[in-house]
Amino acid sequence: MQNQISPIILSFGASDPVGATGLFADLASFAAMGCHGLPVVTAILTGDTSQIDGIHPLDADLIDEQARTVLEDMPVLTIKVGQVGSVDNVTTIAEIVSDYPEMPLILDPFNTAITDHIPDAEDLTLSIRELLIPQATLLLISAVELSRLAETWKENAEPEDLTADAMALIDSGCEYVFVTGTPCNSGEVANTLFSESGVVRRDVWQRIPGSHAGAGSTLSAAITALLATGLEIPEAVMEAQEFTMAAVSHAQQLGMGKLIPDRYFWAREPEH
Repeated sequence: MQNQISPIILSFGASDPVGATGLFADLASFAAMGCHGLPVVTAILTGDTSQIDGIHPLDADLIDEQARTVLEDMPVLTIKVGQVGSVDNVTTIAEIVSDYPEMPLILDPFNTAITDHIPDAEDLTLSIRELLIPQATLLLISAVELSRLAETWKENAEPEDLTADAMALIDSGCEYVFVTGTPCNSGEVANTLFSESGVVRRDVWQRIPGSHAGAGSTLSAAITALLATGLEIPEAVMEAQEFTMAAVSHAQQLGMGKLIPDRYFWAREPEH
């Protein structure tokens, strides 16, 4: 008798040699949640624990071949899209996910540390907004990144309005928008989930001291995995935050730069 297989997730993202962000962070978080990840490499990062030095996108045809081959072979339940690397890659990924509309799509494509190394960053942001966000089940984006994204459709005179910006993305077709780093008291971190009905939930956490790399990747990957195991979006968002906060609180100083979340903290805790 064949054993029940782990939930399978297809993840598009960058190869990070540190393992803090991108595909390797996804795979660790998926495994921690009992899921099996299928990594589709969109770009190769260079850098260390202090900073990302560069991004080198792969050819779009190679991305298409990687993804479609495994999609035809295995029963994928959920798709995650992280760093895409180029406008051509966005177009290709958008075509792939449109062929699988029944699969939840978790989108986490914005990383300020990487954006500065992309020569056509504005065109890339616009292509993500037009081609991927309308297909997303959930978009994870920081308040800072949301403000920058909103500049692609706002007039210069329009004031910043986080709620209005999130609702504009939902009006474009995105089912949920999860904004991290929303306004809160000093020493706290607040994250807000929006749907077409407005604010679904707002969670406030005590800020964990230190400089970390990969918390956002951990959060979006955990949400994706929890959806693959059958949770609904609001519950998945809550449990993923709890997991991420625990991983960050157990972060390790692996190099001379930023702390790296420990996605396997639970395996190292002593038994009582």
